[in-house]
Amino acid sequence: MWPDAYYITFNMFAGNSFAGSEACAYDRAKMVAGQPATQICFGPTSSIASALPSDLDGSTAPPAGSPAFFVNLQTTTTLNLFKFHADFISPSASTFTGPTTLTVPGFTAACNNGAACIAQGGTKQKLDSLSDRLMYRLAYRHFGDHEAMVVSHSVSTGHNKPSAVRWYELRSPGNGNFSVFQSGTFSPNTLSRWMPSVAMDKVGDIAVGYSLSSSTTTPAIGYATRTAADPAGTLANEVIFKQGGGSQLTGLNRWGDYSAMTIDPVDDCTFWFTSEYLKANGTFNWSTQITSFKVVGCQ
Repeated sequence: MWPDAYYITFNMFAGNSFAGSEACAYDRAKMVAGQPATQICFGPTSSIASALPSDLDGSTAPPAGSPAFFVNLQTTTTLNLFKFHADFISPSASTFTGPTTLTVPGFTAACNNGAACIAQGGTKQKLDSLSDRLMYRLAYRHFGDHEAMVVSHSVSTGHNKPSAVRWYELRSPGNGNFSVFQSGTFSPNTLSRWMPSVAMDKVGDIAVGYSLSSSTTTPAIGYATRTAADPAGTLANEVIFKQGGGSQLTGLNRWGDYSAMTIDPVDDCTFWFTSEYLKANGTFNWSTQITSFKVVGCQ
């Protein structure tokens, strides 16, 4: 969601061969009015995979003329930032520029860059961490004196150790030139945490939701939060709000692929988190749980 367009990315394939990421913009004004609308696309670009478009939260629009931003996980020490300017009057004037390289604290991707390694109680079936990509959403917010974007993915805490949630806050002074303002890796105990999604409320509080599991526990859903005044790079106040009643059994290692942390547009304080769990052991028998909460102090 962006003021001038709906932005989307695709991972494109030619048969079973990866062709790269494609970024497209749909004419939002025409679509909202129920009129014939067009799209503008760039790519596929083979050097880009699983890019996320910026998704606007809050009632303050980006600076006038701001492009939409796209970020992907490039290496174990860098993110790539791209800028998409869509011109639906003169489509040939549209631009997709970048990358700008953002250096992040080094990490090892969970599960050896996306393999299935997340343990579950009562079964030898492991789950896929999807750690080869950033996870939905790239949540954007304009505070007036600065722009901020938050995003997350899954990382390793060491050989034969649990996976963890890595999150970032990127900031710009208002000119679209982002850098890493803070980052953190959340792994407070021996449970694996993966499939994260992160968002920020109107006062700068951050909430990250995720799944949790171990070889002795069935997958659960939880979240952790921080206030804008907390020490940089830290999360706390973990809440496990749904303990699953079963594990996913042989023959299926994908775990929903994505979750969603979003902000209520009415009060701009309430977080809504949506993810999956199993009521009982099985395959293709998942259920969906939604919860809402606020960080104390946001009114």
